[in-house]
Amino acid sequence: MRTPESAMLAGLPTRVEIYEVGPRDGLQNESRILPTEMKAEFVRRLVSAGLSSVELTSFVSPKWAPQLADADELLALLGPLPGRHPVLVPNERGLERATVCGVTEIAVFASASESFAQRNLNHNLSESLQLFASVVSRALELGLKVRGYVSMCFGDPWEGDVPLAQVVDVVGAMAEMGCSELPGATRSVWPPPGRVGELLTRLGDRGLLQAASQSTSTIRTARS
Repeated sequence: MRTPESAMLAGLPTRVEIYEVGPRDGLQNESRILPTEMKAEFVRRLVSAGLSSVELTSFVSPKWAPQLADADELLALLGPLPGRHPVLVPNERGLERATVCGVTEIAVFASASESFAQRNLNHNLSESLQLFASVVSRALELGLKVRGYVSMCFGDPWEGDVPLAQVVDVVGAMAEMGCSELPGATRSVWPPPGRVGELLTRLGDRGLLQAASQSTSTIRTARS
């Protein structure tokens, strides 16, 4: 079989990292609650396929995500795994549960829009950032690595376009908290390349991309 021809474009990275969130973001949206053993097998197959970064679950209240109510049991069943395996925590109670399970990396989920903050986090934008500041601070004290999602970077299904200046402010606030990675996420719209480029330019103007090169924070784009 002929080997496909490849050609590198200037300015593009030579490799990309796939950060898999199916066991958390995927399963939390399913109407059926899967057995813990089936979730564990799903994770093991993802790792066996070569994925080195798999977000395992969320320590959110079972009231809000009953599909992930078995987070503690899942981690106990999986045991140590090669690679990175963060868990999402929404608050300090979730962080406490996660640390009991021996996690070494967490993720928090902020919003760049008021509408999503109110609907998904039950706080306004300012209040949600204050909430995450305490969670991130405590996690860092415990020696955990923190990944900070910033959702609605390229549009909000309820309020439409989100001002890029507002997105940059939220990213900056999360970086100041100490998040080591800051994926910029979009929910139900695919942003045009020009808008992604403009956001990256503005982040660079604020020194946030420079911080990323110094391993303070990493700006990435993802679809939540």
